[in-house]
Amino acid sequence: METTFWEQKLKELRSSIKANSSTRETDNSQYECKVCKDSEWIIDEKTNSAKPCKCREAKQYQRILEASGISEAFRKKTFNNFVVKNEQIKAARDMAIDYCRNFDAIRDTEHNSIAFLGQVGAGKTHLSIAIANELMKRNIGVRYMQYREDIMRIKQSAIDEEAYAKEINKYKMATVLLIDDLYKGAVHKNRMGHEYVNEADLRAMFEIINYRYLKKAPMIISSEYTVDQLLDFDEAIGSRIIERCKGHIIELHGMELNYRLAN
Repeated sequence: METTFWEQKLKELRSSIKANSSTRETDNSQYECKVCKDSEWIIDEKTNSAKPCKCREAKQYQRILEASGISEAFRKKTFNNFVVKNEQIKAARDMAIDYCRNFDAIRDTEHNSIAFLGQVGAGKTHLSIAIANELMKRNIGVRYMQYREDIMRIKQSAIDEEAYAKEINKYKMATVLLIDDLYKGAVHKNRMGHEYVNEADLRAMFEIINYRYLKKAPMIISSEYTVDQLLDFDEAIGSRIIERCKGHIIELHGMELNYRLAN
């Protein structure tokens, strides 16, 4: 009887798991994930089928970071090496730690996201990534969106409907989405000096934010813009972010917080 594609894949998976187990037993090393023994799949012998392990998404995102060349810098940002300079920064750090501590309890609630807003150079990205690292240690997948670069890729794919859907779905469907530097490079001024975000950025971000809002999918957001500015740029997007981040929003103010200007 001819072997189907999935039967062959299952056979290969079993062989891979067996080989991996044999190697680990020989060198006495420990598995990162004891459930799937680092194969990223769980085999159900009763139904002769396999399903992704909960660790798979987190490991896939780690591979994406490695391919982008920012993985090492990403992993180095932790709560332990975050510098607390004053009470504002301490409050931001404490909020981030509290968010991680309570994530399992709030992840399916109306207010399951977190936002660090305001002063440039105050450590917002560091704290956002520190949260991501803590969650990924628990095999919770966190997709990193480096706003300026990734929004450009989304917009460039807009001329091809299939390519666009594939690109934007990466951010819509992630278990947790980290949006770093929201609206960075997208804000312009009109003749009257009023700041606005270009329409292409707003369309893409509304699709992502609204989808995640409706699905109650957690977000970690950093931006140099304040709550009032986010609402001014687009009330529909801003209000959805603010509602989901309720209880976990902090605005940082003051040039003295900019560690890049420190002596």
